[in-house]
Amino acid sequence: MSASIESLDPRQVWQIFCGIAAVPRPSKKERRIRDHVKEFAAAKGLAFREEAAPGPHLEVGNLIIEVPASRGCEKAPITVLQAHLDMVCEKNRDVRHDFDREGIKLRIGADTRTGKQIVYGEGTTLGADNGMGVAMALAAATDPSVRHGPLEILLTIDEEAGMSGAKALTPASFKGRRLLNLDSEEDDAIYIGCAGGCDTNLAWDCRRRALGGSMEVCRVSVHGLRGGHSGSDIHENRANAIKLLARVLISAPAGLRLAEISGGSKRNAIPREAHAVVAGAGGTVAALQTAAARVAAEARAESYEESVALAAEPADPAGLLALDASESNDILSALIAIPSGVIGMHPRVAGLVQTSNNLSTIESAADGEKLRVSVGCLSRSSSMSLLTLTARQIAEIGRLSGAHIDHANSYPGWEPNVDSPTLAACKRVYEKLFGRPPKVMAIHAGLECGIIGERVGGGSPGDRMDMVSFGPNITGAHSPDERVYVDSVARSWKYLVAVLDELANG
Repeated sequence: MSASIESLDPRQVWQIFCGIAAVPRPSKKERRIRDHVKEFAAAKGLAFREEAAPGPHLEVGNLIIEVPASRGCEKAPITVLQAHLDMVCEKNRDVRHDFDREGIKLRIGADTRTGKQIVYGEGTTLGADNGMGVAMALAAATDPSVRHGPLEILLTIDEEAGMSGAKALTPASFKGRRLLNLDSEEDDAIYIGCAGGCDTNLAWDCRRRALGGSMEVCRVSVHGLRGGHSGSDIHENRANAIKLLARVLISAPAGLRLAEISGGSKRNAIPREAHAVVAGAGGTVAALQTAAARVAAEARAESYEESVALAAEPADPAGLLALDASESNDILSALIAIPSGVIGMHPRVAGLVQTSNNLSTIESAADGEKLRVSVGCLSRSSSMSLLTLTARQIAEIGRLSGAHIDHANSYPGWEPNVDSPTLAACKRVYEKLFGRPPKVMAIHAGLECGIIGERVGGGSPGDRMDMVSFGPNITGAHSPDERVYVDSVARSWKYLVAVLDELANG
């Protein structure tokens, strides 16, 4: 299968992408993929620099590869090609795959809606986000037919789990002040802005107690949802497994006791699965079964989740410990109250989400009689004041329900610059190449450009970053439905080559 994919057009890009896909590269564990890229650069005779890991929980830091200009283009300003090395690791519940040890099993198929050729992972995320950006940057650096000025290939780490690689950059990390970010997912658009984000984490420290009397125990589960990217897919009103689970549980008779709960796996992915084990008085199982059927029907009507499955089944009560009803109710009430989805649209940019929140994860961890229930949220907004307000709203919900609050991983948005010289060049090239103007847009998802501009730009006008973002069509990012469109990769490669040729003119 890899041989077939490597023969796709453009071959140089697909060959590099297949090599990347074969290397495990979860966020915060990029050592192997960085070694793979270093070996690639060394084999091509390219110099590279390594940055130290920016935090104690990271294996490695960023990688910068220096690429000499094509002959006659040495005087052009440096262009930075930027992408990130890590990927979101998500799989379907019936798939056995160890992302720490196994590469992605690539497959070729056809999109069921358009019939177009696609490449996807076998029941897992594909990693085209952002492995395709890395592949195009390395292909541009090593293909002798590509005309370009001096290049720096900036490959960051940990983009998907905190953007700590971008946050560790300094003005000395690289020399170029003109940057092409290759982490966008629509080939007819040039992005010039993105939302900022902030994590809010809630935690309840509770005590478990033995069940008394003849309580019924029930396991409630949610699966079959589409999930997806909590930024670029949030406007599609996709169902959230944790929210659906809470809707079922809150419908139980009074006195429900929570024994365990989990859902979601990544801060930036809409949760596809969730489950809980609960105990209650007689009739609890029947009540939850009725609620599960009702909520499943509501989810199909509200969000077009045709494959949603909610189940409530009796479970063994032997030896089970559970929270008391009051603590359980506090947690479930908070899950119901926390906003998840679009909160507001941009007042001046039609169709752009301004503010959202994703109720991303929930997990319970037992230690003897103690049980800690932890919830993670990722809020996004192009307005820093509304981002702060949203995080404050979630925190207040947590405080009212007795949770400990922690804010983390805050990062700035990327303010659009419609007067960007790089944007002007990219628009000019696009229209000449494809006979129509590109869409010039901002995106609700987080790109590293905002952080790069804050950490590296500034000072005198000549030292500020001038940035745009583009890339091939990728759908289903951050979910096992991720796929990249083969014809779009060819168009994006053709466009990148033409842009580099234009920028080589100075």
